[in-house]
Amino acid sequence: MISRISFRAKISISMIGILLLFGVFLAVVVSRMASQALIEESKRRGVSSALYVSARIAEPLLAMDYLRMKDVVDEVMRTGEDIEFVFIQGRTGKPLVHTFTGGFPVDLAGANQVGIQEPYRIELLTTGKELIYDFAAPVIIGSNQLGTVRLGFSHRRIGEALDRLLFAIVLAVGLSIVVAAFVGTMLARTVTRRISLLQRSAEEIVKGNLDIQTLPAPRTQCWEFMGCRERTCPAYMDYSHRCWYVAGTMCPSCVEGEYAKKVESCRSCPVYRRNSGDEIQHLADYFDHMATALRDRLEDLERTQKNLREQQQLFRTILDVNPDLLSLYDPDLHCRAANKAFCRFYGKSEDEVRGLAHADLLPEEQAQKDRQEDIEVIETGMPFQAEKRMHGAGGERWFHVVKTPVFDADGRVIGLLCNGRDITEFKKLQERIVQAQKLESLGQLAAGVAHELNTPLGIILGYTQLMLQDFDPGSEVHETLEIMEKHSRICKKIVADLLRFSRRTETEMKPLSLNHLAEQVLDIVEHTFGLDRIAVERRLASDLPMIVGDQEKLQQVLLNLLNNARDAIGKDGRITLATGHDADRGEAFVSIADNGSGIPPEIVGRIFDPFFTTKAVGKGTGLGLAVTFGIVKDHGGQIDVESRVRSTGEDLDASGSSSEEEPGTVFTVRFPVCPAAQ
Repeated sequence: MISRISFRAKISISMIGILLLFGVFLAVVVSRMASQALIEESKRRGVSSALYVSARIAEPLLAMDYLRMKDVVDEVMRTGEDIEFVFIQGRTGKPLVHTFTGGFPVDLAGANQVGIQEPYRIELLTTGKELIYDFAAPVIIGSNQLGTVRLGFSHRRIGEALDRLLFAIVLAVGLSIVVAAFVGTMLARTVTRRISLLQRSAEEIVKGNLDIQTLPAPRTQCWEFMGCRERTCPAYMDYSHRCWYVAGTMCPSCVEGEYAKKVESCRSCPVYRRNSGDEIQHLADYFDHMATALRDRLEDLERTQKNLREQQQLFRTILDVNPDLLSLYDPDLHCRAANKAFCRFYGKSEDEVRGLAHADLLPEEQAQKDRQEDIEVIETGMPFQAEKRMHGAGGERWFHVVKTPVFDADGRVIGLLCNGRDITEFKKLQERIVQAQKLESLGQLAAGVAHELNTPLGIILGYTQLMLQDFDPGSEVHETLEIMEKHSRICKKIVADLLRFSRRTETEMKPLSLNHLAEQVLDIVEHTFGLDRIAVERRLASDLPMIVGDQEKLQQVLLNLLNNARDAIGKDGRITLATGHDADRGEAFVSIADNGSGIPPEIVGRIFDPFFTTKAVGKGTGLGLAVTFGIVKDHGGQIDVESRVRSTGEDLDASGSSSEEEPGTVFTVRFPVCPAAQ
């Protein structure tokens, strides 16, 4: 409640309260002292009057002159309004003369007895209506007490005099309080008016208005007072600041620097002494200077924040357009920032990624290894790099990962920057190069072997066929020769495959239709496949663009793949041959899918190696897919294999692959579209 009262009211109330308390204290003390003094003075008057009457009444009392005694008593009675009664008692205590008009009160005679040994006696008596100070003085002649003088002073009259004195004191104190309150209110108004000005300025600052001027400009500016004409001085013509707050002033006595450095020298300057004021003005000066400094700091801060936002936006743009996976981690290995490529790979938003550890996004085994790498980089401050296979929302990819420590200005490691560059295509290309190198080496070997074996095998096969004519069918020799002929033909086929593998044959490149090639090959194998109850489904795309290739070799590619699909099925199955066009990549493709048992994952990477086969002895040479790979490579194409859980009855997408789940294998062969068809 007190906090709601204005400061000026608090000052006025405080001053009035102090004066009031002081006045009450003064009135109480003075009244008590005055009351005591009046009572003492009244007692002294009473004693003096009683002794006076005692001295005056001795002779008339001795002569028993009642008239003179009455005159003395009446004379004393007239000396003061506060004297209530005067009477003379004889030796026996009987009243001789008195001033009572309604009869002498009998009880009063024996109320205050005084002996010869006492000069006087005082008692406070009551009449039932008021209090009376009774003064008794003996009348003594020689050693004899002739009588007693009794004199009564009214206590009420003393109280009335005391009340009049107290009223005068209270009136004086009250007038003093009024005068002091008026003076204090004027002083408080002067002080609070300037404080209110500071309050309004503070409110403006809170509202965000820093262009305030709490104090008016000085009556005399420094350049006017000093007769200065230094127009380059920063304080020249500056009406909003005191010159001692301005840095870089050009007065000879000024010290360079801000206020804190130059204030001591400015205190002795006549401009400072003329324009500076009391503590409140100094406070207002500081307040204006603080507002100006705060405004300048805020403007600098806003400019800095604007530049920082622009740099952050530029940095964020650079990060987001970077295809590499970029992520920043704190010393506790929690993500602080990540670019769009990183979030897209893991299938999460930036808010979801922030706060996670890198290991939280990886499988458990890889997460432990990755965390050890991160800790090692943080502890040693040395970068780390490696090629890793990583699992994301879109599947598995190869990345070249570089982990770099982030240092502060003191050289301490405060974070970790991870950069992952996708090298999946490079890995595939590397594998193809290795495969091509294998094929090239084996091609050279195959060319030599085929050349050396072809002629002897032809002679052996020719003589075997001639010898068969010399023996009757069914004979033991004839059966032996048939076996020799059969295996000679197998060797002949191997040599032919080696010759094709060695690319020694001529290649005739011309525009071809994949649909036409597929139809030709299917017409050859469809009847044979039907004998094993293998259905062949055709899904040939319309308006398929032409490709450039050797018709005979491409037919061999399709025939090899179809035969492999038949061997994978055995009996009772389905083969789906589909063609399509990927306009984005400028490729035409043909895919051959079977619902056989599939290829084990551990050997998928070896199926294109020469002489690698999973067929029984005598069922295959292991060169079919190697030859197919070589032909496709010679045509600038690409062959992919996918062996997984899928359905053969689904539609194939642009990649020729399937998404439903059923055992089987899909071979997809891609060829560049003929330039004239693009």
